Amino acid sequence: MTAPIQIQTHEPIGPSRRSFIKGVVAAGAAVSASSYLFRGPETVLGQGSLPGSVERLMTLNINGQQRRVDVMKQETLAMTLRYKLGLTGTKLGCDRSECGACTVLIDNVPHYSCSVLTHTVRSKQVVTIEGLESADGKLHPVQQAIVDEQGFQCAFCMSGFVMATVGYLKTNPNPTRDELAHGISGNLCRCSDYNKILNAMMRGAENLRKA
Repeated sequence: MTAPIQIQTHEPIGPSRRSFIKGVVAAGAAVSASSYLFRGPETVLGQGSLPGSVERLMTLNINGQQRRVDVMKQETLAMTLRYKLGLTGTKLGCDRSECGACTVLIDNVPHYSCSVLTHTVRSKQVVTIEGLESADGKLHPVQQAIVDEQGFQCAFCMSGFVMATVGYLKTNPNPTRDELAHGISGNLCRCSDYNKILNAMMRGAENLRKA
């Protein structure tokens, strides 16, 4: 009777690959925890932000009012105005800096708000279509001209044209028709009713000179 064959197994010498990885992960967690527990007071108070980081909760100057709002670092001004501050007069058309429907004034200069990151205007003055009328509810001279001339059809592009015109008239208060047409040429009208638009804007310039 033959003896059964015995198969010898060789135990691995030293830690296995899985054990090694577990050890590295555990050590990393311990280091992270210790760095958190022993932070300096300046970091605890939020003064140790990483370079390039953006503070989310910020105060913006919108239509002369200080508005506190939570903003993501990739958020555009148009999104903040419409969906967080409720200023829906700023329209979103193309959302790619082509139509001008979202135009607002930033430090009196017209900008496409769909292409401006909100956190970049925290120290600037932003004016939307809602901020043009006076405290007693009187329309801005350019707004009144639109009413008088019935300068639009669907009016989706109206606020953008108004803001572009108001901004342009700050630099050229007495433009010719061609000059004004060139000055607001960055705005588009879906209805292509540019003749009526220019009539209204020229009257707005006249109203503004008389104001």
